[in-house]
Amino acid sequence: MEDLIQTNYALDTFYFLVMGVLVMFMAPGFAMLEAGMVRAKNTSEILTKNIALFAIACIMYMVCGYAIMYPGTGEGAWLPILGLSIGEENAADAVLASGGETYYSARSDFFFQVVFVATAMSIVSGAVAERMKLWAFLIFAVMMTGFIYPVQGFWKWGGGALDEAGFLDFAGSGVVHMCGATAALAGVLLLGPRNGKYGADGQVHALPGANMPLATLGMFILWFGWFGFNGGSVLKLSNVDEANAVAQVFVNTNIAASGGLIAALITARLLYGKADLTMALNGALAGLVSITAEPLTGSIQQSMLVGIGGGILVVFSISALDKLKIDDPVGAISVHGTAGVWGLLAVCITNPEASFTAQILGILCIFAWTFILSLIVWYALKATMGIRITEEEEYIGADLAETGIEAYPEFVKV
Repeated sequence: MEDLIQTNYALDTFYFLVMGVLVMFMAPGFAMLEAGMVRAKNTSEILTKNIALFAIACIMYMVCGYAIMYPGTGEGAWLPILGLSIGEENAADAVLASGGETYYSARSDFFFQVVFVATAMSIVSGAVAERMKLWAFLIFAVMMTGFIYPVQGFWKWGGGALDEAGFLDFAGSGVVHMCGATAALAGVLLLGPRNGKYGADGQVHALPGANMPLATLGMFILWFGWFGFNGGSVLKLSNVDEANAVAQVFVNTNIAASGGLIAALITARLLYGKADLTMALNGALAGLVSITAEPLTGSIQQSMLVGIGGGILVVFSISALDKLKIDDPVGAISVHGTAGVWGLLAVCITNPEASFTAQILGILCIFAWTFILSLIVWYALKATMGIRITEEEEYIGADLAETGIEAYPEFVKV
């Protein structure tokens, strides 16, 4: 029996770590997607944001984020009590004494959770691209990953009030994706649109990205990493039921992305007369975000329909935000916010244990907390150091203004 417990512990820990590595691989996916969707003169700066925010997320989650989100106490509470569990390891005798109840390393849990934090912050970088000051963004990343994200994460995954209320969010349509999109929305509203994006007569002027092959590669990397995002959230692999659950999650995740991509492609064709590649890319991601709230209990057919819903909604959402003059260069607010809300509501269709009231409560609480706190931080930054580069710097590009390095020096002339 002891040998079996140790073997299962090793297997589940290894599985958890590998899934965490897959989620970490989403970081270059976001970097490539955003680098492809921005103009050439802003590429180095957006890449700098992406690598720096990942490091900041890891440090801040170590310093305080993990202890806030998983204090080990305060079940059903709104305010977490700071825990001190970070870095502690499960001793061998404690694992054996648990009889299999402790089934993976505590440090593997920290690693898996920290890459989720970085994912939430990556959502923000694309939405504020091409006109935000680099250092203002990085200071916001400190607050987002160290405090704003962990508190609302505690409400659900740390055993807090939303979990007590019956709110369901399997892998983070709300806790991760809607949270990141909401923080981005608050920043975009204060930041304003890029120069030249909207005309005085209400026209929307396209500002095409520099590298569609790179954006497409980024989308496929994210799709690949999402198997770790959703699959790892099963938490366990070492028995028949859990292994089957992981397989179900993988299949449902994949079909939702496929449904979202095709739905967005067809919707864009019907609305605009063209097979818009950027809408197809965002449709796949919207399908993935939508299914993340519940990739286990639904059938493969239901999961495809959830993805299709996300793919259709994201096209209309991107268009609606443009009409409101809310400028999001990569569509992050629509992909992660609109599709995230849809995914949380769709849980009521695919999971018989879901409560519509609890899902609405979770959506409202996560949105209100993240939006208000983010708006406060963004406003404080705007009032002190400023959050937007100058008009001249925006014209020459954030690469030269913020990093001094052009991503494509042989091909770009200003």
